[in-house]
Amino acid sequence: MTEPGVFRRTERVFRPWKNGGGETGEIVVSPAGADFENFDWGIRTAIVATSGPFSVFAGVDRVLTVLEGGAMVLSVGGREHRLAAADRPFAFPGDAPVHAHLEGDRLLDFNVMVRRPLRAQVSRGPLRPGGPEPGERARLALLLEDRAGLGRLDLVDLKTAAPALVAALAGAPALEVRICV
Repeated sequence: MTEPGVFRRTERVFRPWKNGGGETGEIVVSPAGADFENFDWGIRTAIVATSGPFSVFAGVDRVLTVLEGGAMVLSVGGREHRLAAADRPFAFPGDAPVHAHLEGDRLLDFNVMVRRPLRAQVSRGPLRPGGPEPGERARLALLLEDRAGLGRLDLVDLKTAAPALVAALAGAPALEVRICV
């Protein structure tokens, strides 16, 4: 992290999946240093290169957004949901069996995972900085264009970033993430 509350795309390290179907770049996890067994919430990007099953995470809810590349169809509990770069974020239980079918080229997605009883709200639109809501644990924004010296797909922790930076990001196209109890 180059400055407080800023997680730059250029600093992400992608690691291959065990099944070889893609790579994941962890952006931030809480508590810091937690792994898949003991995190409260985590935010990652993933390069999905082939169709196949998703990993199952008991007691975890997920919100997935395609950022760039081709579309995919997720089969969750027997229901299909098509996701493309212009679509709204899609929430689903991480403990449900999920299969992804890529419709074209590989894609980059944005994945928010929360362990219950936490909830994640992810919305796409102009960033509207404001005060915390009751029960809010974290509030972050993934930038969808360059703004205020930051790059597209940089993540900003709106609670810990410099107030002047947060103000300069007002109105920027973003995926806003709220982690709440």
